[in-house]
Amino acid sequence: MFSLENRVQEYAWGSREAIATLLGQAPSGKPQAELWMGAHPAASSTIALGCRRTRLLDAIADHADAFLGGPTVDRFGARLPFLLKVLAADQPLSLQAHPDEAQARRGFDAENAAGIPVDAPERTYRDPHHKPELICALTPFDALCGFRPADALPDVFALLEGSPAAALVPRGAAPVDAADVARLVQGLLGLDAAARREVAASVVEACRARAQAGDWLARAAGWALRLHELYPGDVGVAIALLLNDVHLEPGEALYLPPRRLHAYVRGVGIEIMASSDNVLRGGLTPKHIDVDELVRVLDFSPWRVEPVAPRRVGVESFYDTPAPEFRLSRIDLDAASGWRTDDRRGPEIVLCTRGQASLADAHGVTRELRQGGSVFVPFSSGSYAIEGEGQLFRATVGL
Repeated sequence: MFSLENRVQEYAWGSREAIATLLGQAPSGKPQAELWMGAHPAASSTIALGCRRTRLLDAIADHADAFLGGPTVDRFGARLPFLLKVLAADQPLSLQAHPDEAQARRGFDAENAAGIPVDAPERTYRDPHHKPELICALTPFDALCGFRPADALPDVFALLEGSPAAALVPRGAAPVDAADVARLVQGLLGLDAAARREVAASVVEACRARAQAGDWLARAAGWALRLHELYPGDVGVAIALLLNDVHLEPGEALYLPPRRLHAYVRGVGIEIMASSDNVLRGGLTPKHIDVDELVRVLDFSPWRVEPVAPRRVGVESFYDTPAPEFRLSRIDLDAASGWRTDDRRGPEIVLCTRGQASLADAHGVTRELRQGGSVFVPFSSGSYAIEGEGQLFRATVGL
């Protein structure tokens, strides 16, 4: 087992206190958005290997079978297939989606063939992998994700009337379908700059009235007003209204499959994802938006979002998803309880979010964890046990 040193990512939307508090540090004065735990090339964790520190990424490359185990190497190659994060959002993230596996491979190969550098700002596909993800709330957490069911969309469309977007709104008595929503989103993003600003301004005025109505759309209208303050004139404000407005209480989780447009709005959570950098943006950002590729990738079908309820087994609660790259669980320990596993699927990362714990593996190696600390458990460590008092999150593959 190896104690991890992890990188904090500073993005404008991040919290100035949450991650520092978790790590027991004084706030840096900068927005700290994410704490990364894993072997992602952009910000790999480091471990002590022998008498030197090395990137977990490099250690895995040199000791793939021992660190990952045969089943993981056979399925994913000599790489850690998941990335674990603490995400702390004080402001909304951009509207974004991630491709499925086939789309990622096709897009990556096409951009390579076109000679677009992997680090170019206009590059969309930086690797050939998809990126499903799960967010588990540590604090009350808000998100926008997936297009609303058809019966909820007419009220949203009414907010677009009186703007240049009115001509894009589906008409007629037939239920709204995915093709209707796709044409609307593509039309909004295809407007010229002046028309996009006019749409945003008109929608904001309509939302001011709707936010006071107290009905089901009032909360989403309030978020639209907040988004407009941060991104004035961005037509993404209108697109955000088409998405489900989801609230999570601590312990609840949200699974996002590929191709679903989403934006995390506010809160602190544990995020686990397939290790990939492929992001297609759809608004609320100054970054590059490839409208045609976004429309090709997005799933515009209606989605009734259901939070992932944990499946509890003893002191461990599992957040089950169909993603083969990852599985997340939460372990709640008290002084009278302990935890042990003989069911090792592959490599694991254990993060302590509250209290303290002691880990011991089958070879007699022990590690102490305090709040904010994390440990990488190679497959070769075999079974291991945890004792202590607090809350831990356990990340492994979902094979």
